Amino acid sequence: MKRLGALLVIPLLAALLVTPAHAAPAPERVQARDVRGVGVWEMRGVTKALRKSRAGWYHAWTAEPPAYVGRTRAAFVPMVWGAGSVTDDVLAAAAQHGPWLLGFNEPDLAEQADMSVDEALALWPRLESTGLRLVSPAVAFGGADAGGWLDRFMTGAEQRDLQVDAVALHWYGGDWRPRRAVAQLTDYLDAVHERYAKPVWLTEVALMRFDGGARVPSARVQARFVKLAGRALARRPWVSRWAWFGLPAPAKGPSSGLYRPGARPTAVGKAYAALP
Repeated sequence: MKRLGALLVIPLLAALLVTPAHAAPAPERVQARDVRGVGVWEMRGVTKALRKSRAGWYHAWTAEPPAYVGRTRAAFVPMVWGAGSVTDDVLAAAAQHGPWLLGFNEPDLAEQADMSVDEALALWPRLESTGLRLVSPAVAFGGADAGGWLDRFMTGAEQRDLQVDAVALHWYGGDWRPRRAVAQLTDYLDAVHERYAKPVWLTEVALMRFDGGARVPSARVQARFVKLAGRALARRPWVSRWAWFGLPAPAKGPSSGLYRPGARPTAVGKAYAALP
């Protein structure tokens, strides 16, 4: 969902030991807190907010940690945003922040990375050259659909013997009844996992509707969803990482963000920080 340059894991020493490109990744030993993360963009007090959130990791739709984020416990995970990001400099920067690398951002949307499956497959060996474990491009929707963008990418990757160690997804729920929304989310995740039999990274998730512009439910509803979704995701050990959208919230008004400027928690921020 995030546009490059606009608002919209934990690094291990073992990452320096590059395994064969297509070997299955060794199982991760990840603490429950380290599974949950958050998408981050610039805001006054962003470092303090990231610390207060207790997130185990974060991404910023960039290949290297942004300068506006200071020292935190949360690990940074790099991303190669789109076709224009596949450069020697970007890949070299990403390689310094492994062991994981997130693939292209919503290539199935014209307003995001906007890439054909063939284009993504042709560029993928460049991502492999980093020696990092690779997470698939994160589709906006239809990840479990036969013949959908992700399905065609995964089929092509298998045919070309390309490395894809985990599958990335985005999910924005339009049903603002928290229990039903969680059921819809987990049904989707279960279907994706059944189709590809790989670890899943849910790199953007929130309750949000896009009819007539992005709209969110009340803070109480969003907070309830975070609490229930966190429990449901914890029961699925193959959900390797998930990241709330996002850490910042505007100074006033409704938002799915966790913290307002100055690291002031919203209701959903308090619910997120209270997760185990």
